[in-house]
Amino acid sequence: RHLSYSDTSIISEVHNCLPILDLLQSAIGEGMTRRDHSDVSNQLYANYAIGKDVQAMKAVVGEEALSSEDLLYLEFLDKFERKFVAQGAYDTRNIFQSLDLAWTLLRIFPRELLHRIPAKTLDQFYSRDASH
Repeated sequence: RHLSYSDTSIISEVHNCLPILDLLQSAIGEGMTRRDHSDVSNQLYANYAIGKDVQAMKAVVGEEALSSEDLLYLEFLDKFERKFVAQGAYDTRNIFQSLDLAWTLLRIFPRELLHRIPAKTLDQFYSRDASH
């Protein structure tokens, strides 16, 4: 689902989040991270972008017009921005803790909606902790 909109505040918010996702992406490399890193990073990008589209759509049509899937993306967007992006100045997280947090956020979605993560990786990481 893609929305056509010209709200510069939404574009600005996405732009402000990109350095965080770029930082996550830049730590990819043998011996630096886990094998799920690239797939998780790609899925976070995709879900964040869809979440922003849904947020814009909600502003136009109202929350009651959204599907249950749309609501999952809004939940993800809220938790991603509050827990992943808005890390406190004195909070430190290494890449492994960031990946674990990313999986916690991705578990908001049913497994079949995580299209950017291969089945083998989902088998290994998706059900580690069913809570979110």
